[in-house]
Amino acid sequence: MNDETPLSDPSLEGVEMESPMEAAPADERDAEILVLKEETAALKDRLLRMAAEMENLRKRTEREKAEATLYAASNFARDLLSVADNLSRALQALPSDERDSAGEIEKNLIAGVEVTERELLNVFQRHGIRRIEAVGAKFDPNFHQAMFEVPTNEKPPGTVMQELQPGYAVGERCLRPSLVGVAKAEG
Repeated sequence: MNDETPLSDPSLEGVEMESPMEAAPADERDAEILVLKEETAALKDRLLRMAAEMENLRKRTEREKAEATLYAASNFARDLLSVADNLSRALQALPSDERDSAGEIEKNLIAGVEVTERELLNVFQRHGIRRIEAVGAKFDPNFHQAMFEVPTNEKPPGTVMQELQPGYAVGERCLRPSLVGVAKAEG
């Protein structure tokens, strides 16, 4: 066996070899290069559009997830608002001068109701449920329900003068509007 391998075939000596690209005329090569560049540009554009679409989808999904988390318990929270109202009414039913003269059992009962009300309000706060501040605010039909008008010149017309029942909101959504009395010009 010969250790030397020929670098070229001796029968092809003197014959020039052309590469496949050289075999095609220059115009065809230019046309093929142009087509390949156009295909590359189209694929790059498609890739960039798909990447942007995926990023938009990711952001929209995150936003929808955050909204779903925030508003998921709205119906349950709305049902608990009557519990908060009843706890508040229970505490308001006993005048402060009678609280001072109440016995030990009554004081413990009052303290228990106060703690329960505070804890319920803390739970609301942890879940983004807030009380709507109504008195002194401009009447907003999205968050207030007018029950009556108060003729006065003390405040501008449309100002909430009195709150009959507190309203609550979660995020920017109203769970329950505040029931209010609204100022109107005295005349």
